[in-house]
Amino acid sequence: MHVLRLRLAALTGFTAVLLGALGAHGPVHEKLKAAGELDHWQTALHYHLPHALLLAVLALHGANAVRAHAWAWRCFFAGILLFSGSLYLLALTQTSKLGAVTPFGGVCLMLGWLLLAVGARRA
Repeated sequence: MHVLRLRLAALTGFTAVLLGALGAHGPVHEKLKAAGELDHWQTALHYHLPHALLLAVLALHGANAVRAHAWAWRCFFAGILLFSGSLYLLALTQTSKLGAVTPFGGVCLMLGWLLLAVGARRA
């Protein structure tokens, strides 16, 4: 088990639940709804929470034991930050330039899955 990775995974999961609640209720929800940005927010959450769970699983099951899994963890973490993070910010600020960051996050997420598969072969 990698303690720092588990802590980061837990914080990532916490932020997913928090941001989900904020986007579903209250003033943030109203702002997103008025701006027509609920779809961006929901897409960010759709990728954020399951990948946060995956971060925790990898941290608990020794992502350091297989080098590819350690890199997969890093890619998933970067992917959440870049993909979901850019979509959250895009939804809140309507700054269309942030959309240019989103594909890099998607590539990180896909690379993480490939590295997970490579690591499974070596494990």
